[in-house]
Amino acid sequence: MPEVTRHEPGTACWLDLASPDPETSKAFYGELLGWHSYTLSVDKLDDYEMFTLGGVDGPTVAGMQTLADETQPPSWTCYFRVTDVTDVARRVLAAGGRELVAPLDIAHLGRIGMYLDPQGTDFAVWEPYEVEGAQVVGEPSAMCWVELASREVEKSRRFYGEVFGWRAVDRHYYRHFVYTNWKIDGWSVAGMVHMDETWPDEWPGDWIPYFQVADCDAVVARSVELGASVVIQPDDIDPGRFGVVMDPTGARLGLLAPRAR
Repeated sequence: MPEVTRHEPGTACWLDLASPDPETSKAFYGELLGWHSYTLSVDKLDDYEMFTLGGVDGPTVAGMQTLADETQPPSWTCYFRVTDVTDVARRVLAAGGRELVAPLDIAHLGRIGMYLDPQGTDFAVWEPYEVEGAQVVGEPSAMCWVELASREVEKSRRFYGEVFGWRAVDRHYYRHFVYTNWKIDGWSVAGMVHMDETWPDEWPGDWIPYFQVADCDAVVARSVELGASVVIQPDDIDPGRFGVVMDPTGARLGLLAPRAR
């Protein structure tokens, strides 16, 4: 599999799972997507689990940390590549967002910032020093897309446009729903779906990652055998066949089998 050596500014570059039960999460993703893992120790920070493909020494695809607060829901956090975290922090605050973690150096690896958009959805940014982010994307068992579920899409369009310079393009991807594609220089970098009245009231808006698979139906069925629950049953859309599940700890993720081109 080709390894990624650079992520373009404004694109998703890393995924971070906050889990209340790391051992359960490692077992689930290991069985479902074939991930391995090792523990990364960084001075002054908690140990961090790195997920890899093709063995422990294989290329990285995502990371995991233990939930620091039991009141927080299990979730995936999407990181977006930027050239200057400090500048992004200013734009987040100016656009009505809030700061969770101020710009912070992670040893020699890079610089992070973590934020909430005006609707309370968390996301993070990454300014690389020596580490660009995930070393595999757009390949089987790796991230292939990220999507925001938002109850107020116009506010989300405005906010992320001001923060990342994304341009919103609406498409009718899934039945009668309008789907937003965010683009930079003509390239699609992320998506957004409207959380209408059919979504459970208790579900917060969030960013969820999609992982590429060969057979969506089979992988969704296997996820249930491993303790997941189905959020959206497998269905066909223009890019391929997709489904959304909630892993055994409660974090949502998407699965996509791309349509052959």
